[in-house]
Amino acid sequence: MSLDTSKYKDMKFATRILHVGQEPDAVTGAVTVPISMASTFAQKSPGVPTGQDSHLSYFEGYEYQRTGNPTRGAFEQALAAAEGAKWCVAFSSGMAATSAIMHTLDKGDHIVSIDDVYGGTQRYFRRVVGPLADIKFDFVDFNTEGELAGALKPEKTKLVWVESPTNPTLKVSDIAKAAEEAHKAGAMLVVDNTFMSPALQNPFELGADIVLHSITKFINGHSDVVMGAVLTNSDEVRAKLRFIQNGIGATPSPFDCYLALRGLKTLHLRMAQHSKNALAIAELLESRTDIVEKVLYPGLPSHPDHATHRKQTKGDGAMITFYVRGGIDAARAFLETVDLFVLAESLGAVESLCESPAIMTHASVPKEMREKLGISDSLIRLSVGVEDIDDLKRDIEKALAAAAAAAGGAGGAAGRGKRAWWSGEGGGGGDDGSGGAAG
Repeated sequence: MSLDTSKYKDMKFATRILHVGQEPDAVTGAVTVPISMASTFAQKSPGVPTGQDSHLSYFEGYEYQRTGNPTRGAFEQALAAAEGAKWCVAFSSGMAATSAIMHTLDKGDHIVSIDDVYGGTQRYFRRVVGPLADIKFDFVDFNTEGELAGALKPEKTKLVWVESPTNPTLKVSDIAKAAEEAHKAGAMLVVDNTFMSPALQNPFELGADIVLHSITKFINGHSDVVMGAVLTNSDEVRAKLRFIQNGIGATPSPFDCYLALRGLKTLHLRMAQHSKNALAIAELLESRTDIVEKVLYPGLPSHPDHATHRKQTKGDGAMITFYVRGGIDAARAFLETVDLFVLAESLGAVESLCESPAIMTHASVPKEMREKLGISDSLIRLSVGVEDIDDLKRDIEKALAAAAAAAGGAGGAAGRGKRAWWSGEGGGGGDDGSGGAAG
């Protein structure tokens, strides 16, 4: 059955994520959702699944774990309540969730995507869905007047795809305006809400038809789950997604669902601290014009989309990108000097992370396209964690000093000898299909 929205409509966000779908166990009274590891479930009689008549069941009863699982159902109900949606369908990864949405389309359909889309999504669109499913794509800058409207093809365009903010250059799109343009053309608006999470941004309130999450990131928040989810208020879209979820078997494990549900309970607390710390780090970086060329953080008044961002969000989030002076040598020095900011792909965890998008998460994006989007070798992305801000500031200051020293004298000699991590030739975790693409 669908989520009974009347039950939680008057609850505040922090209450919903703690209680919806998480009622005490009817048999044992356990106050946390049990991990149901069973691969199959006893039926009352042939074709009558257990749990079919239970108000706690998010499925049509339980038959087989791939088809429906109580722990997964609890997580899906809780996340649906968090986003203010009727339906949530969980998947084994964020890319599996993206793939499921693509499976709802037909050959020859058209999608308009924001140009600065996550590297893994861009790779999947261009190198998998486009050539294999004959889905047509246009990648445009939603913030350039007329580009989105000009790319839409009535009767052909089925989806408009947006991240806001984008990964990694943190462009902010006016979601309500994008929804209006999409609906005029008869298309649905898909919003990847991974960077903001439902704690800070609610795309359904702005007109979105489908919301996508990499649960791996902020919703889980502890770097120990790979998972995704799609949310919608459409019964038809949900039915298609459920069929695909079951049909291709892209389901998360009950244990991953349990961990994600645990993470969801503290989402509002973590996002508040992420945002507080990130603003302080962004202000520090912006003050260091000697070594930092430009800082991109939607919470800063200097961000070109600051007004739009503040209009549609409740906070600024954890993600910062900045350009360091001195090119690749300075960027390398910064990334190899930090201690608390771990050099790693992915984002959204309680611990702080840093990376080079051009070499790591967006390496599969063609170089000319990266440069057009501003993903240069000097761009550094930070996922600011919830550590003590004074410790994080010291870590950044130390790394900036190393970057300044490298910018003053390295002269490009750093790459001689053994192949360096930033060369992009077979490096660990490139987004070229050999690894990486973690976020």
